Amino acid sequence: MIMPKTQVAIIGAGPAGLMAAEVLAGGGAGVTVYDAMPSAGRKFLMAGRGGLNLTHSEPLPEFLMRYGEAQPRLAPAISAFPPASLRAWSEALGQPTFIGSSGRVFPTTFKASPLLRAWLRRLDAMGVELALRHRWTGWNDDGQLLFQTSDGKRVVDARATVLALGGASWPRLGSNGAWVETLAAEGVAVSPLRPANCGFTVAWSEIFRDRFEGEPLKGIALSFGSHSVRGEVIITRAGLEGGAIYALSAVLREAIANAGKATLHVALRPDLQMQDLMAQLSRPRGRQSLSNFLRKAAHLSPAAIGLLQEAAIASGVPLSSVSSASLAGLINDVPVELNGVVSIARAISTAGGISFDELDADFMIRRLPGIFAAGEMLDWEAPTGGYLLQASFATGAAAGRGALKYLGAK
Repeated sequence: MIMPKTQVAIIGAGPAGLMAAEVLAGGGAGVTVYDAMPSAGRKFLMAGRGGLNLTHSEPLPEFLMRYGEAQPRLAPAISAFPPASLRAWSEALGQPTFIGSSGRVFPTTFKASPLLRAWLRRLDAMGVELALRHRWTGWNDDGQLLFQTSDGKRVVDARATVLALGGASWPRLGSNGAWVETLAAEGVAVSPLRPANCGFTVAWSEIFRDRFEGEPLKGIALSFGSHSVRGEVIITRAGLEGGAIYALSAVLREAIANAGKATLHVALRPDLQMQDLMAQLSRPRGRQSLSNFLRKAAHLSPAAIGLLQEAAIASGVPLSSVSSASLAGLINDVPVELNGVVSIARAISTAGGISFDELDADFMIRRLPGIFAAGEMLDWEAPTGGYLLQASFATGAAAGRGALKYLGAK
């Protein structure tokens, strides 16, 4: 069944797709947003479960540095729709924002659902149509869009298309990366999708795993090579998760890909100097157990003490026989061998995607005139902290502007 001709088709109802739709509708285009899921913005809602971190308040030059090698390609789009613009946009939807103690920016409600509801009402008032339960499967020989729906196959004729299908993390929310093969078949270069902002696996001992699964390690510092970060992690049955290790995920992932493993170094008391730790650990232990002594003298949690025991087991030297000096050194330099990366389905975001060399300055795929791409489909990655959503919104807006320019030139 061929659906009526539409001016612009947006495929993907996440932040990038909906922002492209808003820009296009604001420019006078007729827009239909297609999504495979029964409702819009499912991953956006998931991102807001613990408090929606929209963007970050740091100065734009430092902000842009967070995108690493992709910075030169993303800078024009983010500069055109920077954090201040995103905050103003949210406030115009009745969702004012505030800056948290970490510099991260949140809606005052902390929630994604009020913002999404207000946004969808605005889009509806602008004439944007939503076509849900439409799974895109590619193009036919005439260049028309093909969709699989519960009512069978649908064919859509669009003058321009914005692809905003996301990466491959949390596939149950709609982003499954199936588009990679579709675009590769058209000759579009796509860097392999890989987990980003993800956890890592560790061969914990059975005792440690059973006792400390789900326990946090707070106020720690992690380091790998020249990279270091402060924060916390969560011990899982399989390894480590949490904000601090997510911040190092790119370098750790590549090291494991190259060598099969990576040794992470954990400082359990990063604010204490070596001499201070030694002084505290040189006190008489008396009849206290080692664990109780470490808890009182070094203010270590049971999970932190367990991590020390794991390191001692791996080295073959009982922790009870380690000197005070060596113990002080170990507390702020616990080696943890990472032997794998969690699956992309469990990662917060995705690395890899459409090569920026495939796009022109308007985010149009050069070899597919009239086809634009935005959001996590593109080959970039960034840490958590508002950078992921900011780039998704900004590239969606850029693709929308590009599609308007394309329509005006036809």
